[in-house]
Amino acid sequence: MLIDTAQELAGLPRSGAGPRAVVMTMGALHEGHATLIRTAREQAGPDGQVVVTVFVNPLQFGANEDLDRYPRTLDADLRLARDASADAVFAPAVDEVYPGGAPQVRISAGPMGERLEGATRPGHFDGMLTVVAKLLHLTRPDLALFGQKDAQQLALIRRMVTDLNFPVEVVGVPTVREEDGLALSSRNRYLSAQERRTALALSRALFAGQDRLAAQAALLARAEAAPASDERATALARLGEIRASADAHAVSAACAAGTDLPEGVRAAARHVLEEAGRHEPPLVLDYLALVDPQDFTEVGPDFTGQAVLAVAAKVGTTRLIDNIPLEFGAHT
Repeated sequence: MLIDTAQELAGLPRSGAGPRAVVMTMGALHEGHATLIRTAREQAGPDGQVVVTVFVNPLQFGANEDLDRYPRTLDADLRLARDASADAVFAPAVDEVYPGGAPQVRISAGPMGERLEGATRPGHFDGMLTVVAKLLHLTRPDLALFGQKDAQQLALIRRMVTDLNFPVEVVGVPTVREEDGLALSSRNRYLSAQERRTALALSRALFAGQDRLAAQAALLARAEAAPASDERATALARLGEIRASADAHAVSAACAAGTDLPEGVRAAARHVLEEAGRHEPPLVLDYLALVDPQDFTEVGPDFTGQAVLAVAAKVGTTRLIDNIPLEFGAHT
């Protein structure tokens, strides 16, 4: 069912006794969105209702960004939403969402909204939160589902919902990737074949950081359980036990490095990105950050808990973002 006015949306009856779940999009739907919608259906259950919003929000685009270029594929979006079991699609015009023109009162994203994506795109998160707040009021959901690919967006929405007492549960859904590892995005369609090969460095860098964390954590756990001294490693080398000596050196180094795992993660990811900067076409890095998801500040050497390793870069004229969650302290 297609709905294009707030009045129609207000009159949309609940389809059953279950919750209403909303999935907010800017259209150009792909398999990542389909996963969000299917997850919303699972969360809402057979007696619930799933509403998808399709709205290209002008407040989220800066003066030099691609508002006019942003793909608009409503017919295909409706088919995908229907096939993924959505009950209704709310696709309003700009003057329906902002009937008095650009709103004079807006949601401020605060300090977290000025970091990373916010530093690169000033005002972006204020515009995003403003439209999310409006759409939450208009759709009146019990659940709102957002992709973890936009990790900073998800964190800010959770903060807004908590700080402003919105009566909704925010659900994060893991990033959906293509077979080659590239995170699904409506902007992937802009990449040429050569640009796409370069763009794969984003996900490779993230997974290199993840692998480095696992390896460092394992060595640190062994060092804590049975420290290996440099003297033992040297003695093993004299006996010709080269592999055992190298392993003992590694364990000893892990013990000396202590708990400074975050810098090793950053270094591993940075190496992949620097290499991609020499490709043709090159990857032009915007940022690589390892942050606390509570406020998106960089984590320190003694950090424990969940962090987000995030990257943003341009390949050609296309800007891409990606991230993965990492757990620090799991070895203890």
